[in-house]
Amino acid sequence: MLELYRQELRDILAISTDPSHHSKKLQIRTDGVEGLVESRCDSPEALAQVLKAASKARKTSATAMNPDSSRSHLLFIIKVVSVNKETGERIQGKIMIVDLAGSERLAKSMVDGEEAKEAIEINKSLTALGDVMEGLTKGNKQVPYRNNKLTMLMQDSIGGSAKTLMFVNCSPAQSNIGETLNSLKYAARAKKVTNSNTQRREPQSYSF
Repeated sequence: MLELYRQELRDILAISTDPSHHSKKLQIRTDGVEGLVESRCDSPEALAQVLKAASKARKTSATAMNPDSSRSHLLFIIKVVSVNKETGERIQGKIMIVDLAGSERLAKSMVDGEEAKEAIEINKSLTALGDVMEGLTKGNKQVPYRNNKLTMLMQDSIGGSAKTLMFVNCSPAQSNIGETLNSLKYAARAKKVTNSNTQRREPQSYSF
């Protein structure tokens, strides 16, 4: 489990058990993140327990709109290994579940100081992700994955041969109609992303 907090990579699975891991250096690769602590889960219950425990280490703060607002992007990476007991053949796959955190209007959330900086970074990351989706839907030769750490982390989940699915939480309140419309427009852009089965290139490394 990985948290992107103000462009800082935080291994919150490790931090949840040992806070000294906070300063551990991680490396982004096109096929994942090198250096993350992994936990083996042999049942859905074990997986849910890991999610619950690590989520407690995530950055949150109270705003005028939400008493427990997430201040980061959360990436929950599940590696699935299927083994044929008769032949020994192993098939591997990956599911990446991303909580993008919502875009935030400072005038409504009424945050300042560090919380305002957090909101600005979240909005920058979401803008960069929108630019990547636009590049993919238009078939651009150069897709701007490297413009932000969020898009670098999601590169193999939104491009290549990946299947991407986006869920959007919308507020029913009339006072939030602006945010609701923006969220739906953002999701409509994501829906247009289609990928084809192509051979994956050898992973490249980026150090931070």
